[in-house]
Amino acid sequence: MLTGGGDCPGLNAVIRAIVKSANKDGQYEVYGSIEAFNGMLSSPFDIVKLTNSKVSGIHVKGGTIIKTTNKGNPFSYNTTDKKGNVKTKDLSGQLIRNIKKEKFEAVINIGGDGSQRISQQLYEKGLNIIGVPKTIDNDLSSTDITFGFSTAVQISTDSFDKLVTTAESHNRVMIMEVMGRDAGWIALHTAIAGGAEICLIPEIPFNIQSIKKTIEKRYTKGRGFVNIVIAEGAKIDNTVIGKQEKGDSNIKLGGIGNVLRKKLEQAGVKPDIRVSVLGHIQRGGSPVARDRILATAFGVKAFDLVKKQKYGQMVSFTNNKVTHTSLKKAISSYNQVHSKHYLINTARSIGISFGE
Repeated sequence: MLTGGGDCPGLNAVIRAIVKSANKDGQYEVYGSIEAFNGMLSSPFDIVKLTNSKVSGIHVKGGTIIKTTNKGNPFSYNTTDKKGNVKTKDLSGQLIRNIKKEKFEAVINIGGDGSQRISQQLYEKGLNIIGVPKTIDNDLSSTDITFGFSTAVQISTDSFDKLVTTAESHNRVMIMEVMGRDAGWIALHTAIAGGAEICLIPEIPFNIQSIKKTIEKRYTKGRGFVNIVIAEGAKIDNTVIGKQEKGDSNIKLGGIGNVLRKKLEQAGVKPDIRVSVLGHIQRGGSPVARDRILATAFGVKAFDLVKKQKYGQMVSFTNNKVTHTSLKKAISSYNQVHSKHYLINTARSIGISFGE
């Protein structure tokens, strides 16, 4: 098994559940590939046998004991030549040969949207693979929720609660930037749970003048306060804010909160505006109970799919049941917040503005 992409609360709970299920069955041994597929592309292989003793108690810990990376795509693998030049190669064939040479019967890939796209590509090339959906962003379709999301929302809400009191004390406008990539789930849930005045998400275009008017309505003779939650993937002038680092195909989102602050100041917003960027705080720490339970159930289901040789499938949670769907279907669409989602109506009904 392996964990790929960004770290996420609940990864260790999945690992533990798979290992304990396999050991209880008695016919399987479980190995972990260190840093996603990198472990099986290293020379020598960087893999570790996972036993009950190795996974004992890890379900309460954040992170992943077998490490992770978002730079281990075997179809676009970075290699360095003798001159130090970085080149991209397709090592998927070598990866599959390595896995089969070591006589591994199946692979369980625990990861988000990008990881499961890799799972589908490897399945199409003949690898026996099962996907387990993980992401704090909750942006995977074919599952009602992903583990890690509930913990991220709880962390964001706790942080937001603290900003509300300082905003009120200083008559300030506080902007809190949260993760989520191109989906606004974390921001939307946090805004409702924390009682934000304004929530800005990628799915709903916003207008600076509209936000300014909402802020001004909250102030009387210079006194008042406003708390804004903004998702990192929200767009200003139809542009996402971030940077692309060398060797990374993904734009590293971040900075939208400070850009919003400058835009509001330029528009003539008078109250003092401060920005807090939560960043990776949302990914770390002990998972909440819901994520531990969901992750454990996902791990048990993943092993069950291996036993039944139902490869090319991704574990999912649908209609309050742990089930499975094809990887192809799971990656067919991106799970964003739809304009008619009940939480959008809930937010509007209690006065939260989306800056339209």
